[in-house]
Amino acid sequence: MAFFSFPELGALAVGYLLGSIPFGLLLTRLAGTTDIRSIGSGNIGATNVLRTGRKDLAAATLLLDALKGAAAALIGGMIAPDGAVIAAAAAFVGHIAPVWLSFRGGKGVATFLGALFGLSWPAGLAFAGVWLSMAALFRYSSLSALAASLASPLVLAAGGHHREAIVFAAMAAMLWWKHRDNIRRLLAGSESRIGQKA
Repeated sequence: MAFFSFPELGALAVGYLLGSIPFGLLLTRLAGTTDIRSIGSGNIGATNVLRTGRKDLAAATLLLDALKGAAAALIGGMIAPDGAVIAAAAAFVGHIAPVWLSFRGGKGVATFLGALFGLSWPAGLAFAGVWLSMAALFRYSSLSALAASLASPLVLAAGGHHREAIVFAAMAAMLWWKHRDNIRRLLAGSESRIGQKA
């Protein structure tokens, strides 16, 4: 028996291709700013776009990266009965390992959030609430994302979304792995704060 059905494979492909769109890089190139892969963390996400000094581009990147996660979940759900969570996870993987950039992408926080909203808006709100609270207290984007990612599977499980909770626990582990350098800097006290230029 195949691991995925043909509709589920379609959901996976759609999710991955959506997630692979590098909005942060595209927007900053169109705006003529510095190549964001050469500054700060080298990440293509909103936090690194903010280091260019363009808050508008950072906000647009955050929104679009989240929307591609939400869109993947919604479209995946239309393709196959279990397609929503498959496409959501694939979009997250697509963002952190996009085929267009030799599989070197971002850390997946906004796409993780968007995928959560696409599957369960209470879990998405919980993630956003934890992130905003931690950011207000400590001003570290990485710490905020790490804490919020831990809360997400718990909220999903509490809401009866047990399969989704397992998938998002795995995604959270990947998110923590992508933040391993940030974790080292947090422990050393040298992590950049939100809005701080590299």
